[in-house]
Amino acid sequence: MTEQQLIAAAREGDERAFETLVNEYRAGLFVHCYRMLGSPQDAEDALQEALLRAWRGLPRFQQRSSLRSWLYTIATNASLRALERRPQRVLPLDYGPDADPGEPLVESVWVEPLPDSALPDASYEQRESVELAFIAALQLLPARQRAVLILRDVVGFSGDEVAAALQTTSASVYSALQRAHKTIDERVPAQSQQATLRAVGDTELRALVDAYVDAWERNDVAALTALLTDDATISMPPHSVWFRGRDAVASFLERWPMSGSRTWSAAPTRANGQLAFVHALRTDDGGDPHDITILTLRGNRIEAMTAFLMPALVERF
Repeated sequence: MTEQQLIAAAREGDERAFETLVNEYRAGLFVHCYRMLGSPQDAEDALQEALLRAWRGLPRFQQRSSLRSWLYTIATNASLRALERRPQRVLPLDYGPDADPGEPLVESVWVEPLPDSALPDASYEQRESVELAFIAALQLLPARQRAVLILRDVVGFSGDEVAAALQTTSASVYSALQRAHKTIDERVPAQSQQATLRAVGDTELRALVDAYVDAWERNDVAALTALLTDDATISMPPHSVWFRGRDAVASFLERWPMSGSRTWSAAPTRANGQLAFVHALRTDDGGDPHDITILTLRGNRIEAMTAFLMPALVERF
């Protein structure tokens, strides 16, 4: 069936026709909601709301825009409603000063990782637009600025399409986009992790992965810190505390995770378009998932380790 035939059938209540219509866009819509919300679970909830609204609103879809634009508009507005109901998500480096434990945090306020397997394709642009620094910077924008920037720069809407989606003017879109670019440019490194990974190359990257895994499995703090930049950071959401500098990171590792009281396994994966590892605590019957750690590289050294100490997230990987 053609798209027009599927739309006509779906308008008559054919749920299978509707599923066929939206399946082409589902993965992209999910990642769009993730960029807006910074959490895969929040993105799934927003996507489900958006698809329900699309199903109910299909009889009123007049096809003045493409089906893709219509669906992204609905998903954007579902995400904006979600943002009104919950705290801003950040990374520990944006939450407070380093080495300050602060108060224990009960509510979920942290950006969460996205497996690369969730991306609709493996293109450079797709991976670059979900890198951890970019996602974290997006969460610092006011909600409508965030929507404008994502729709215009990532999804590829025209200024007029963004204005229609957000029920505003083209002049307001342009102004919001300028302000959003200023914030993002101040927060996101000039060189993306995609460019860094390509510059490092497969051979050197493989050596880094092997050295990282070996250091964790031997609890070798010196070997791990030898892989770091001088100003490297380690952060561990949902804990707000974080550390900066090779010596501070080494001191933390020696006192806690690599003290020798526990043994680890580290399995490489990819998250947010970056090199990542699933860490598990070794036990007699295998291992218990402990965290997802995303590495941010500067050249062939580790600039940041962001360890998401959220075992439930491991299932996504």
